[in-house]
Amino acid sequence: MNLVKTKQPPNFSHILATCTVAAKLRRHRPNCFSAPRKRRIIEITAMRVVVQRVASASVEVEGRIVSAIGPGLLVLVGLHESDADSDAEYICRKVLNMRLFPNEKTGKTWDQNVMQKNLEVLLVSQFTLYGILKGNKPDFHVAMPPEKARPFYESVVEKFRKAYTPDVIKDGIFGAMMKVNLVNDGPVTMQLDSVQASRNTNDTVEAS
Repeated sequence: MNLVKTKQPPNFSHILATCTVAAKLRRHRPNCFSAPRKRRIIEITAMRVVVQRVASASVEVEGRIVSAIGPGLLVLVGLHESDADSDAEYICRKVLNMRLFPNEKTGKTWDQNVMQKNLEVLLVSQFTLYGILKGNKPDFHVAMPPEKARPFYESVVEKFRKAYTPDVIKDGIFGAMMKVNLVNDGPVTMQLDSVQASRNTNDTVEAS
């Protein structure tokens, strides 16, 4: 007696369930063979300052006070190896016009800049603003080299004096081991870079 094998119809409900599970797995589990994702890495190549509103500030070198101000701004200046005059001009303009002081007449808190208040500015060179940690050790290779940084920093100080009043612009001693004393008023501390980070963004491909 010959038995005739009949082909069973496909189980569509089982196929549908299998496809649903596979789709969920694809959503929740990364594909090992997918193309590497692009990651945006932000690299700042700009002149950088940290601005503090102070009640007073001073710089001491070898036990001697070399500069001191009353109320005003303490500005720590970090120079990147690629900085140019345009960076210095931008920083000078922005720092002197930052509205970090209250207006006693109107009662507005963030209304007047240091020039409108006739206050002082203390500039201090600070190459460690461009320190990068490698493990636990700081590395400063992106900071402007000292032989180039000294004349550039002096030009920054000169720009501030020309834009404001020479007598109220003070600075420390470039390259010296300084002790910076300050009384932060607020406290108010702001970081400013000479260019927007988006202008120095590199797109690199890394495996996800």
